[in-house]
Amino acid sequence: MEIFKEWFIGHIGSNPVIHGLIGGIVITLLNTFGALAVMFVKRVSDRFLDASLGFSAGVMLVASFTSLILPGIKYGGIWPVMIGIVIGFVFLDVADQYLPHAHFISGKEGKATDRVKAVWLFIIAITLHNMPEGLAVGVGFGSGDLNDAFTLMIAIGLQNIPEGLAVSICSMNAGLGKRFYASLVGIRAGLVEIPLAVLGAWAVTSMQAILPYAMGFAAGAMLYVISDEIIPETHRKGHERAATMGLMSGSLVMLYLDVTLG
Repeated sequence: MEIFKEWFIGHIGSNPVIHGLIGGIVITLLNTFGALAVMFVKRVSDRFLDASLGFSAGVMLVASFTSLILPGIKYGGIWPVMIGIVIGFVFLDVADQYLPHAHFISGKEGKATDRVKAVWLFIIAITLHNMPEGLAVGVGFGSGDLNDAFTLMIAIGLQNIPEGLAVSICSMNAGLGKRFYASLVGIRAGLVEIPLAVLGAWAVTSMQAILPYAMGFAAGAMLYVISDEIIPETHRKGHERAATMGLMSGSLVMLYLDVTLG
């Protein structure tokens, strides 16, 4: 890891905002890779999709604690992090209630959904899902701890691959177009991670005092997505066991990455 850090700083520089930009691009490219995989995969079972999303939930769950909550407590104490968690949770809850969007399985949610085209309902839904991930990576790089930042970037990037594939396949199954257009839906939804990664890195470098709050915010938002979005979606078709196995696998992968790379 130290060799890679030296190479990274030597070639990219030491500006945390630029680091956040690079992190956002990396995780978005991996999301794109997953979304484009729908072009080459003939059929994916619902069980596999639920297990894949469960894997994403497991990565996000452990990352929330090992790469955001615990480092945030180290930087600023327990109360700023707890306040940030509550704010992140409330922010996502309000957005979930008032922004019109559609879940892949449970359907429409939010205000005035009948006036919005179906494709945009799905894009808004997965954009809400991806916002905490991009923000978390940016905050990680903005903290200046490259070990934690790289770990978080790799973990979020890995879980973006099955997530991007799941989004594209669900888009296609929902009648939002053929394979190519469905892959574009998955790619577009992931693009939000780049500006949010930059925003997260800029915010914590410009105002160091908000770092523990920002880490808590990103963690709270991710925990909300896990509990309100991913787990219910993966349990609606009777694949609870596969989804749980995926969650456990993702948790173990993230824990291993945190210990070996952190």
